[in-house]
Amino acid sequence: MFKKILIANRGEIALRVIRTCKEMGIKTVAVYSTADKDSLPVRFADEAVCIGPPESAKSYLSIPNIIAAAEITNADAIHPGYGFLSENEKFSKVCQENGIKFIGATPEQISGMGDKANAKATMIKAGVPCIPGSVGLLKDVADAKKQAKEIVYPVIMKATAGGGGKGMRIVWKEEDLEELWNSARQESAAAFGNDGLYMEKYIEEPRHIEIQIAGDKFGNACHLSERDCSIQRRHQKLVEETPSPFMTDELREKMGEAAIKAAKAVKYEGVGTVEFLVDKNRDFYFMEMNTRIQVEHTITEEVINFDLIKEQIKLAAGEKISGQNYYPMMHAIQCRINAEDPDHGFRPSPGRITDYHCPGGHGIRIDSHVHAGYTIPPNYDSMISKLIVVARTRDEAILKMKRALGEYIIEGIKTTIPFHVKLMENEDFNKGNFTTAFMDTFNY
Repeated sequence: MFKKILIANRGEIALRVIRTCKEMGIKTVAVYSTADKDSLPVRFADEAVCIGPPESAKSYLSIPNIIAAAEITNADAIHPGYGFLSENEKFSKVCQENGIKFIGATPEQISGMGDKANAKATMIKAGVPCIPGSVGLLKDVADAKKQAKEIVYPVIMKATAGGGGKGMRIVWKEEDLEELWNSARQESAAAFGNDGLYMEKYIEEPRHIEIQIAGDKFGNACHLSERDCSIQRRHQKLVEETPSPFMTDELREKMGEAAIKAAKAVKYEGVGTVEFLVDKNRDFYFMEMNTRIQVEHTITEEVINFDLIKEQIKLAAGEKISGQNYYPMMHAIQCRINAEDPDHGFRPSPGRITDYHCPGGHGIRIDSHVHAGYTIPPNYDSMISKLIVVARTRDEAILKMKRALGEYIIEGIKTTIPFHVKLMENEDFNKGNFTTAFMDTFNY
């Protein structure tokens, strides 16, 4: 087992990893930018190293600075959290070259799954259902038009190196394709340094349902059931829950088996997630595989009583998975609390938190790094907290979430708490009648 782990991240996920490390008797190193010098991860880690200024490119995305921090503190492993360098092939490789264990996927696995066109080809070969689409990357706009006719409109163009909805465009008719092709390529190049696009059939009225998986170096893999992530805004998740209100026992078994096939196809080691689109007929299609811990791992932990960060660390240390599949015993919902103003288009609301009070009680969990007096910097993602509730049934979980949101006080900035309150009162949400298009018609 590792003696000391450096956490190459910030905020709530850095604190989350530190907590599990302490429970395992492992020393921790926090890295931080000057904007985060007073953060809780810095306070609670055994050691802390400043790695640069607020700009991510010069701190949390600086591989030389992070490796130097690991070397001077004698860390024998690095946990990347999510975002930043968590799915960076080069970072995983540099860790290998420097004799530091990367608690995540190998460079080969990141490369194979990170490039979405390659990932799709791998999944087709493994027998995992995939959305009809282009074979490989689109060569040019003429090729895009040709393939769109064969796939049949509507189609969606996606950045092969993408994420977070960037470089993604829905095309409903041919006359719109060229303009959307150009804008998607420009956005993809700016965001990822890669303007490669591929095309798929656009699935209407879909659910976004993902399967948590784990694999070890001995070739074993298992699934830990599903999460429904369909409540999204601009392809960014807002609320997640498990089990999905759309799921059946038969569909859960089929999707679980497909996710295990996906993991074994790339000889996956560690904790990861296979994401699917599920249409109104409950036919499901592979979308992508995330070779890291997810923001929403919390709800899976709550319904199966399982520490996924601990499992990540154990698998990275060479231990075996349990070999069994896990199924939800309770119902959990997570609301992402962002420093955003929902009354004004969810625009960011950085600043100083003047008053802070967390909800409590049975079945309430808060994963957060903020507190009264904390100043939210404008340099990073706007998520400041994750509010998780767990109950015996979905109806009970929704009522518990409403109660918890009512107790959650964050003053000095705007947050998405009022949005979540209204969502929990929405009739369609309460009945489980929603798709990824829900936010297009939700009137906040």
